[in-house]
Amino acid sequence: MAVRHRLSPILRRIGAAAFLAILPGGCVGAADAEGLAPALAAAPTEGLAVSAGQSALGAYLAARWAHASHEIGAAADFYSRALSADPENVELLQRAHLLLAAEGRLDEAVTLARRLLSFDSEAAVAAMLVASRDVKEGRLTAAEDRLAKLPRRGINSFMAPMMLAWTRAAQGRFDPALAALAPMAGTSPLAPLHDFHAALINDLADRRAAAEKLYDSLVTGEATPLTLRAVEAAGAFYQRIGRIEKARALYARYRGQHPGSGLLDGDSLLAQGGKLPRIVTSGQEGLAEAMFGAATSIRQGNALDVALVFGRLALDLRPNFPLAQVLVADILQSQERFDQANEIYRAIDPASPAWWSAQLRVAENLEDSGRADQAATLLRDMAGQRPERWDALVSLGDVLRRGKKFADAAESYGQAITRVPRIERHHWTLFYSRGIALERSQRWPEAETDFLKALELERDQPYVLNYLGYTWVERGINLDQARKMIEKAASLRPDDGAIIDSLGWVLYRLGDYPEAVRNLERAVELRPEDPTINDHLGDALWRVGRRDEARFQWQRALLLETDAEAKQGLEAKLKAGRPLAATDGGT
Repeated sequence: MAVRHRLSPILRRIGAAAFLAILPGGCVGAADAEGLAPALAAAPTEGLAVSAGQSALGAYLAARWAHASHEIGAAADFYSRALSADPENVELLQRAHLLLAAEGRLDEAVTLARRLLSFDSEAAVAAMLVASRDVKEGRLTAAEDRLAKLPRRGINSFMAPMMLAWTRAAQGRFDPALAALAPMAGTSPLAPLHDFHAALINDLADRRAAAEKLYDSLVTGEATPLTLRAVEAAGAFYQRIGRIEKARALYARYRGQHPGSGLLDGDSLLAQGGKLPRIVTSGQEGLAEAMFGAATSIRQGNALDVALVFGRLALDLRPNFPLAQVLVADILQSQERFDQANEIYRAIDPASPAWWSAQLRVAENLEDSGRADQAATLLRDMAGQRPERWDALVSLGDVLRRGKKFADAAESYGQAITRVPRIERHHWTLFYSRGIALERSQRWPEAETDFLKALELERDQPYVLNYLGYTWVERGINLDQARKMIEKAASLRPDDGAIIDSLGWVLYRLGDYPEAVRNLERAVELRPEDPTINDHLGDALWRVGRRDEARFQWQRALLLETDAEAKQGLEAKLKAGRPLAATDGGT
């Protein structure tokens, strides 16, 4: 019988890790966005049909239903229809303008925002929408007046100063711009934001000494966590003022802290010498930077739809802004709006370092939307385009492995490994992934070698310890060593149901049935929907004489199981009324 592992999602998490650590410090979270968008809901999906009839009440009820069902675009349409019958309804204005902005329909959103502000002059997002559009269309004084009047509380405590600063910078008034930012400098959570934007403004004003001091505060110190946007800004500045070695060391530190990131090509940047442009070349681009920074931080706080509003505003101000495009697409992807996300990923300039990572995301979305063959074709093409890179081959291997094409997956992982110029600690995932594919291809000696290599690179990696230990248990070999390995994994991941199941199963195979039951009951609590864990618990319960409970667990496992071979084994077990020797090694 094939080994059936319950994998923790470590590989997918590594493959799809957020690559948007942009601003220094996470100063904005979900709490800062509370009250801004009560109408907004997370995780929109596609495909719900809602009919509103002809009445305003019908439109309102349809909007509520669509919103509750996460159909944000439809909800915005229905709220707008309801507004046509009640144009001064503040609640409808609040809901509709936010939803329209989140959908990127900013012309409509701004129109409603202006109407809302006539009733509530302190409506935060509405004021920002209107001010942003005023800046874009050259009404700088009007934008400045509006922003200066906003109360400094909640999200306005940092967004209003940043927006005001860049509105003044757009007028060439750099000292008043820096004065607008000054209150943020003394507030610990906001100080990194102050330093970042003050550095950009001083840089734009060509005040080199002040800019360098602020950039240094963001990136100096070996222990300082480096963020991409700060490194890009500071590195470009250092190169322009002739401090090439300082830039080189900064890029090297970033690579050391983010070894898997493909968003910064330090060698390419250094090749441009002192001609590297500023990352912000105008007040409008600086305002886009502020919007993008807010979106990034709010995204980290998981207030997705509010983050989406600010991401859309960043792109409205600066359409060719690859990192903002990635951010907006990433939010849409997290909401399972795969086609919309891919439309934005594909629009990224191929010359941008973000383009490659974005295409990997396109492939991921194709697979997640049921088009794995298209994903594999794209990844093969990418691997052919860039023979020096291995990440597309790893992603291809993941797609093939999830599609149970294990031999092909092993081949893809193997090709990836041959492209790595020097194997380092973080490459353990490559050997782990290939080991899984080889084990599933019935090539155990090669798989075992890869698992051991992964452990050589990352000694106490719990998922490798678990997989190798579990496989040894299933094969009836190295049981004492397997137990130690799985116990170690369980101590590192005590709330991981798959690992606790492995511990219970090795105890079962060693004949310690009471302890096996205790651990397997815990594993079922952690992962009640897992058929293998329920099956294992049934076997252990039978061994301690709890026969009715054992039968219940097997029946539950049968209901949860989707694998045809596993279903047959459970049906045979239920018919026999006992564990089968072929599946548990017992008699």
